[in-house]
Amino acid sequence: MNAERGTETILITGATDGLGRAAALLLAERGYRVFAAGRSAEKRVLLDTLAKEKGLPLETLEMDVADDRSVERAVAVVHQKTGQIDVLINNAGLAYFATVEDMNMEDWRRQFETNFFGVVRVTRAALRKMRERRSGRIIMISSVSGLVTPPAQGAYSASKHAMEGLSNALRHELYPFRVKTILIEPGYIATNIQQTALELARPYWEKIQNGAYAKVYRGCWSGANRSRAKSKTTPEDCARVILRAIEAPKPKARYAVTPLSTAIQWAKRVLPDSAMDALMRRRYGVTREE
Repeated sequence: MNAERGTETILITGATDGLGRAAALLLAERGYRVFAAGRSAEKRVLLDTLAKEKGLPLETLEMDVADDRSVERAVAVVHQKTGQIDVLINNAGLAYFATVEDMNMEDWRRQFETNFFGVVRVTRAALRKMRERRSGRIIMISSVSGLVTPPAQGAYSASKHAMEGLSNALRHELYPFRVKTILIEPGYIATNIQQTALELARPYWEKIQNGAYAKVYRGCWSGANRSRAKSKTTPEDCARVILRAIEAPKPKARYAVTPLSTAIQWAKRVLPDSAMDALMRRRYGVTREE
């Protein structure tokens, strides 16, 4: 795909902040017609204003990926204005931070409602016209946590593993119709998702500090903070990888974004689970109690 061959339409979820916003701006700068979907009215206004100042072919849409009617309305607006969606980028997501035992079932459901069922909901809404046209690309913004699972990130990692499985199924199911499904696997990139994760962790703060898993939490925070401090990858770097996946004549099934995600992709291929487990426990300071 290439915007120079015509004005191609891209719909991005979670596009008013972080990776989604960076992708929306870059793709609009490259000449694609971009619909940037998000829940926050304030952030949508800011992005619309910036696009207008720069003269970009970008407009925002209200969309809550966890709401059937909201998704259906937003996709209908894009189809009404352009007749088609050439590229769907499933980027909306959030991260809960708690151990499997500590996290309540309501938060487990919220994690999956946004990160997995939201992806299914938006994909299904856009898919029929892609299939009928025998053309389109679905970009899934996964994570290095879709490959390995750090402690206290079981819910987030499970949702990203589910996205990986969904993407694998779609790659086969849509092959007859020339619709391609592509995974983007970032590692640690500084975005607002980290601040949101801190806010979502507040109900668990007493357990994080003083509960049975307090040492596990400390190690997890420490390991994650070290990884973020070392990472030089920006949201704009991720946006350029997304652009490559869109414009490649024969895109790969998955693209690593950070050096960490590249290393883990290779490690998963060559190391046994016991070695990967030992590496993860060392990275996050997980040890046996005396």
